[in-house]
Amino acid sequence: MPAETVFAAELSWPDYDAKVRDGSVPILVPIGSMEQHGHHMPMHVDVLLPVEFARRAASSVGALVAPPFTYGYKSHQKSGGGNHLPGTTSLDGATLVAALRDVIKEFARHGVRKICLVNGHFENSWFIVEGIDLALRELRWGGVDDMKIVVLSYWDFVDKQTIARLYPDGFTGWDLEHGGVLETSLMLALYPHLVNVDRAVDHAPASFPPYDVYPPKPKWTPKSGTLSSPKEASKEKGEILLDICTRGIIEALKAEF
Repeated sequence: MPAETVFAAELSWPDYDAKVRDGSVPILVPIGSMEQHGHHMPMHVDVLLPVEFARRAASSVGALVAPPFTYGYKSHQKSGGGNHLPGTTSLDGATLVAALRDVIKEFARHGVRKICLVNGHFENSWFIVEGIDLALRELRWGGVDDMKIVVLSYWDFVDKQTIARLYPDGFTGWDLEHGGVLETSLMLALYPHLVNVDRAVDHAPASFPPYDVYPPKPKWTPKSGTLSSPKEASKEKGEILLDICTRGIIEALKAEF
């Protein structure tokens, strides 16, 4: 007999149906992107990390993990380096909103009434909210008014004490952490074979003016594609982050579901 799985797509349809049709089992949907993450990491970091956090949480709260969204909204220069960089492959906001709306409505059709969208890409945030809003509105029109949706980004569970511990020389903010200590440390803890620390570029945090320009000016983005240095990343820091974020996500899901 195959081992029990938390991944919805690995189930046969009758087994999936038996689990979700009464609405008691939450569905966790990882939402990522295909985006450059410097010279030292692959472009699907924003998919790998939310999938793993969802997997760990699902095991504790009796949930299922849906297939991830592997494309996300356009990389912003001040938080992801910019959509002009090679490899970064993005969706228009309307496309992401429509896809999220459709998927939420489909899960509702299956009987699902509890959904958590686990975000791994900063720029997705407001489009996730819009997709939810449209889906809930249309579901209410169809008589479904008992759906509950939680949205979370794993980095929001890193508390001030942990930040001080991991960034003894000062924390530049989550917007400049693209490809930096946080993501590199998590990847070293989870997927070290996908990280080439010898190629990591050590540089000062990116400095941007207090406004945006379109089309973006490539010279504003560090040539590495990262917005802060990953040099202080480590597997040990990744393990700390895994523990803090996983516990926070589980607590949130238990509180809301």
